[in-house]
Amino acid sequence: MSSETKTNYPALYTLITVFFFWGFIAAGNSIFIPFCKNYFSLDQFQSQLIDFAFYTAYYLGALLLFIFGAINGKDLVGKWGYKRSIVYGLLFSALGAGAMIVAVEANVYAGMLVGLFIVALGFSLQQTAANPFAVLLGDPKTGTSRQNLAGGINSFGTTIGPIVVGFALFGTAAAVSDDQIKGLGLDKVILLYVGVGILFLIAASVFFFSKKLPSGISDEPMEKANKAMTTLIIMTGLLAIMFAPVFNSYNSPEAKKIVEIEKSIEPITKDIKKLSDNLVKIKKDKVLSEEEKNTASESIKSEIKVLELSVEPQHKEIQEIRHPLEKYRMYWLSGALLVIVGGLLFANRSAQKKNEGWGAMKYPQLVLGMLAIFTYVGVEVAVGSNLGELLKLPEFGSFQSSEIAPYISMYWGSLMIGRWAGAI
Repeated sequence: MSSETKTNYPALYTLITVFFFWGFIAAGNSIFIPFCKNYFSLDQFQSQLIDFAFYTAYYLGALLLFIFGAINGKDLVGKWGYKRSIVYGLLFSALGAGAMIVAVEANVYAGMLVGLFIVALGFSLQQTAANPFAVLLGDPKTGTSRQNLAGGINSFGTTIGPIVVGFALFGTAAAVSDDQIKGLGLDKVILLYVGVGILFLIAASVFFFSKKLPSGISDEPMEKANKAMTTLIIMTGLLAIMFAPVFNSYNSPEAKKIVEIEKSIEPITKDIKKLSDNLVKIKKDKVLSEEEKNTASESIKSEIKVLELSVEPQHKEIQEIRHPLEKYRMYWLSGALLVIVGGLLFANRSAQKKNEGWGAMKYPQLVLGMLAIFTYVGVEVAVGSNLGELLKLPEFGSFQSSEIAPYISMYWGSLMIGRWAGAI
């Protein structure tokens, strides 16, 4: 491409719409996680399966594209063209939105995970095509600027996503207590995904029928990467082995015992939660005098103390069972982390000794870049997904799930400001 090539702005503006979708849905999961935790009576790990399903789809989608290319010697996305690949990805995501609607209608958590997996699988194909497509739409020297612009729009999607999803889940109510979440209807969630699915289809139509968008077909042959493919497949198998005991531990006698004890003290636990919420409300009350606040607070604290003492033996028993169980899970999860880091470093070291069959794995900047984005996305998503649970603690305000959307949005908005500042 000539250095005099002008940026195709109409095509670029069309392209960045898909960047908005990625951010909107991904950040919306930060609100969906605490909602599902209360609605389906899940523990923290089980609620995080929303992100697990979502980002596993990214990994598997990219891996399948790589395997196909390595076997056939041609990049599948390049063969289809960036334009058509994005259309296929949007249609796949629309299918996932449909699956979400069915799952929400049936009130099946596992079905929702499948729906999000399919949506993200479409995103995986879209992202594989969209980033090089952004570079193609103008002078390669300014390609990073176009990617930064698209990234900024992506961050805008992450900022408003939690607010919109929070409204869909909780409506305009000032505060819906976590105990009341089970009684909420999911009609607005269905409407949300109907809207999202329609937007996916509209975007796919715009891409398909747009004459200003180049096809982006590339017939360049891929480097032979059979050794890299084999290594990644082995790593995937090892990751499955590492995760299996973690999932199976939820059916262990220890885990069942914890559930049994928690159910036995559930009425008292709910009473403690209600009293704690009342304590927070009293502290925020602008009508009561300080003396009245102190008197009411001391009375509630005494009630809480009595209730906590009544279930203290059960809590101790739960901790005695839970601590070794969580250590067991952490050992396997640490093993999964070792597989990823060790596998990538092994691939790069082997490729540098004899690069035939390793493809781009011979470049250290690729492997280090993979590790960097693995760490960055892991931290970014994990903070957003667990921030809601942190805000529920008394030390952080004892917020209800229905009250956390603005704070989640502020978190993602701060990242957006940082990204824009860096781009400038």
